[in-house]
Amino acid sequence: MITLGIETSCDETGVSLTSGRTVLSNVVTSSVHLHKKYGGVVPEIASRYHVEYIAEVFSRAVKLSGKGLKDVDLVAVTNGPGLVGALLIGISFAKSLSYSLGVPIIGVNHILAHLYSSFLTEKDVSFPFVGLVVSGGHTALFYCKDVGDQKVLGQTQDDAIGEAYDKVSKLLGLGYPGGPIIEKRASQSSQKNKISFPKSYLGKDSLDFSFSGVKTAVLYYMQKVKKPDSRLINDVCYAFQDASLNVLVEKTLMACRKVKASKVVVGGGVAANSMLRRKLLEAGEASGVKAYFPEFRYCMDNAAMVGSLGEELYNRGCRSDLYLTASPNLEV
Repeated sequence: MITLGIETSCDETGVSLTSGRTVLSNVVTSSVHLHKKYGGVVPEIASRYHVEYIAEVFSRAVKLSGKGLKDVDLVAVTNGPGLVGALLIGISFAKSLSYSLGVPIIGVNHILAHLYSSFLTEKDVSFPFVGLVVSGGHTALFYCKDVGDQKVLGQTQDDAIGEAYDKVSKLLGLGYPGGPIIEKRASQSSQKNKISFPKSYLGKDSLDFSFSGVKTAVLYYMQKVKKPDSRLINDVCYAFQDASLNVLVEKTLMACRKVKASKVVVGGGVAANSMLRRKLLEAGEASGVKAYFPEFRYCMDNAAMVGSLGEELYNRGCRSDLYLTASPNLEV
């Protein structure tokens, strides 16, 4: 079965062709460079970028796959959560293809697509497992029994971890997006234990997250510094990242103990963070838990994860139709 996937939930325009977990092509272009001067994603700019580039991305994806449109059996498209204008562009394009090709269409939850992105390359990952989604808009833990059968164990009560990275980067004057910048500056810290920021646990047994406190702690710390130099900024970045990621790792392993799971699957843009990977792999090994991460190219928003999951869901009886529309606050 050949599935054409479409992803336009935020600032990445993606189209792919997949067959099961095999990726035939995966083309992504991003408008992130247009948002830099604003310090965050501007919905109108993101939407206009999708309109301008989705046809080109689609053509490249089909060409690189070595397949023709006549080979497409299913169209899968992200229908939420995300920016409503951006979502509607991808959905409208997907509906046009579905109607003109005479093939079914299926809507895919963006968060779940991230959750199952490791399936594209990790051939031995299997159910059940604890899923951790960490991105600019979402931070949540799930207990996954099967494809489409999962429940939320905990989620952020304020900022997602990616948002916290962006806001801390902005107040430090480092630019946008904050994740790669802070990770790089943290790796250059020469006094890694010089600064310590608080970690929020929200109660002894809570699996929810909160990153507003550590973000505010960084703000208050910098207000006391008269002339911060580059080395101090590096140390602040390390301390912020260390505090934030330690909470992620500790709560993820707590979730594994709670549901008696021996596997963790991580998805989302922050899954590309090398320190998170190292911390979770090491802590997991010490606790008898194996951690799985997607390849770096599948951490960020992409259509391959949408197409692959869409096909899995379709084969299990899930259906959509041409009345499919955007659900910006779609829940898992």
